[in-house]
Amino acid sequence: MSDDLKDNPLLVERFPIPFDAVRAEHVEPAIQVLLEQMRNRLVTLASGSTPRTYRDVLIGLDQMTEPLDYAMAIVRHLESVATTPELRAAYNKVQEPVSVFYTSIPLNGDLWNAVKQVNESGEVNNLAPVHRRFLEKTVAGFRRAGADLDEAGKKKLEELDVALAKATTKFAENVLDATNAFELLITDENKLAGLPDSARMAALQSAQSKNKEGWRLTLQSPSLTAALTYLDDRLIRHELWEAHNTRATSGEHDNRALVVQILRLRKDKARLLGYRDFADLVLEDRMAHRGEQAQGFLEELRLKTEPFFEKENATLAAIGRRLGYETIEPWDVSYLAEKQRQALYEFDEEELRPYFELDRVVDGMFQIFSRILGIAVREEPGVPGWDPAVKYYRIEDAASGELLGGFYTDWFPRENKRGGAWMDSLVTGNPDQQRPHYGLICGNLTPPVGGTPSLLTHHEVETIFHEFGHLLHHVLSRVPVRTLSGTNVPWDWVELPSQIMENWCMERESLDLFARHYKTGELLPRELFDKMRRARTFRSANAQMRQLGFGLLDLKLHREYDPDRDGDVLHYARGILARFTPAPLPERYGMIAGFTHLFASPVGYGAGYYSYKWAEVLDADAFTRFRHEGIFNAATGEAYRRRILEQGDSQDPVELYRSFMGRDPDANALLERLGLVQVA
Repeated sequence: MSDDLKDNPLLVERFPIPFDAVRAEHVEPAIQVLLEQMRNRLVTLASGSTPRTYRDVLIGLDQMTEPLDYAMAIVRHLESVATTPELRAAYNKVQEPVSVFYTSIPLNGDLWNAVKQVNESGEVNNLAPVHRRFLEKTVAGFRRAGADLDEAGKKKLEELDVALAKATTKFAENVLDATNAFELLITDENKLAGLPDSARMAALQSAQSKNKEGWRLTLQSPSLTAALTYLDDRLIRHELWEAHNTRATSGEHDNRALVVQILRLRKDKARLLGYRDFADLVLEDRMAHRGEQAQGFLEELRLKTEPFFEKENATLAAIGRRLGYETIEPWDVSYLAEKQRQALYEFDEEELRPYFELDRVVDGMFQIFSRILGIAVREEPGVPGWDPAVKYYRIEDAASGELLGGFYTDWFPRENKRGGAWMDSLVTGNPDQQRPHYGLICGNLTPPVGGTPSLLTHHEVETIFHEFGHLLHHVLSRVPVRTLSGTNVPWDWVELPSQIMENWCMERESLDLFARHYKTGELLPRELFDKMRRARTFRSANAQMRQLGFGLLDLKLHREYDPDRDGDVLHYARGILARFTPAPLPERYGMIAGFTHLFASPVGYGAGYYSYKWAEVLDADAFTRFRHEGIFNAATGEAYRRRILEQGDSQDPVELYRSFMGRDPDANALLERLGLVQVA
C-alpha cells in the first residue's frame, strides 16, 4: 500500500471515526482499493474447496463486504450532512462501480452454487434457528436478486441497477439544490404579522448569515412550517407553499423526467425478475408480502377515516367563511387550522416551546429509556465530528457495564445538509465478538437564535424520540449475523421501534423529566399539558388521510401508473392525492418531484410508504401493554428489549410481535388513539 493510502482514513476501521479527517480526495482512491479487495474476496469465497459448509460460505458472505460498507457509510453520510461540490463529484464517481459490485454478488454463479449446496446439505438440520433463517433468506434473496437469470439477464439487471443508482442520486441532488435555491426576503416587518418571535428571530438571523437586510424565509422545515401556520399575510403563504410544492419541477433541477425514469427502471427490474410489478418484488420479504395486500390495508383505513375527514373539512370551511375566506386554498389550511385549534382549546403550540429546550429534552429521553430498558447513555466530549454542533454518546448495559455501541447527533439545518430527520447505521457490530454497534441521528430542528437555546415544537420532540427508537433498534441488537442485525428488518416492521417511542411524549410522567421552562425551570403547567392532550386528536383524520394518500400514491405509481396511458406524472399524482387533501390542489402542484422518500435511493420507501401506517397500527397496539403495566415498568421494558429490540430479523416479525403481546395486532388501537371511532 502506498504512503498516500496508508494515511487514508477510509481504509482503516477505527473508533471514534475520524470524520474531521475525511476529505473528498480520499474517496476515489480508497474505494478503488476496497473494490479490488472485495472482488478478490468474492472470487475466494465462490471458489472454495468442497464440500461447502455454512461457516465458510454463509458466514463468509455475511462478513465479506464489511470494509467497503464502512467506507461507503462514511462517504454517504458526509455527502448528506456536509456536502461540497468536490465531495459530491467524488461520491458520484464511485457510486457506479460500487453499485455494480454489490449487484454482482448474487449474480456470481459459483457463489450461488455454493449457497445452494449448503442449503441442500444435511448441515441445515443442525443449524441454530437464526442461522437457518439467514440461509433461507439468503437463498430467497439471491433468487430475488437475479441469481437464476441467464447471462444476458444478469447483464441487463446490472445495467438497471446502475441506472437506478444514478437516477436516484441525481433526484436527491436536485431536491437539495432546488430547496437551497429559494429564499424570500421580507424588508417590511409588518408583513411578518402573526409570526412567532422565535421564527421571526430565526428569519432575521438567517438574513444576517447571508449579509442581507430584513428577514429571510426559506424552504427549510422550521422556517416553512412556522410561516404556513402563523403568517397572516396570505400572499406570502401562497408564495412559500407554491415554492415548496413545485420544487424540482422546472429548470436545471427538474425531476419530472427522473421520476418517470425511476418508475420505468423499477418496473423493468421487477419484470426481469419474474414479478408483476416493483411492489410485489420488494414486498415479498415484508410483512405485507404483496402490493395488493398493502393497498388493501390502506384502503380499509381510508374507509374508516373518510367520514371523520369530511366532517373536519366542513368545520374548517365554516371557520374560514367566518374569517372572510370564501374558498380555502392549500396555503390557508395550516393557518386556519391553527386559528381553530386556538379557539377550541385556547392552545397555541408555540406556548410549549419554552418548555422543550433541546438539551433538556435529549437528557430526559435518555433518562426515560435508561430506566425502562436497563441502559446507560453518556456523552463523550472531544470526539471528532463533521460540524461543531455534533455530539457523540456511548450506550452501555446498565447492569454489566458492557459497551453496546455509540452514536452521533446532528440536530440543526445547514445548506450543505439534506432535509428531514433520519437515523443511519455506520457499523453493525457483533455481540458474540464484543464488537459494539455505531450509528447516528440527524435532524433539521429549530436552531438556537442569538442567546436563546434551541426551543422545540412538540412535533420536533416526537421526531427526536422517533429517531432514537431507530438508533436503539440498531445498537441493542444481539443478533450474531450482521445481515439480520438491528434495523436490517422488513420495512413494515422497522418503524415499530421508532414510532412506539413517540407515545412517551404525551405522558405526564415522562414529560416531567424534561419539560421545564428554559429560564425558570418550572414544570410544564398542568393546564397547558391538559390542553395539549385534548388537542392531540385535533384534525387527526386529516393527518391520517394525508399519510394514507402518500401511501396509496406510492403503490399506484409502482403498481398501476403507465406514462404512455396516464400521461404527465405530476397530473397523475395530483389526481390521486386530490381526495386526500382538504383544499383543491392547483394545476402546478408537484410535490412528487420532491418526494425523496420514494425516489432518492434505488429502493428506499419505494412501494413501501404504507409501512408508516402499518407500523403505526403495531405501535399503538403494543403501547397498550406499557399503558396497562406502567409506562416505566422495567419488566415490561425488559420484555420489549429482549423480544423486539434485540432480535433484529432473527425471527419472523409476526412471531416477535406475538412473543411480546401474546396475540396478533389490533388495528382498533390506532383508531381509538386518534379519536376516529364512532361514539355510541
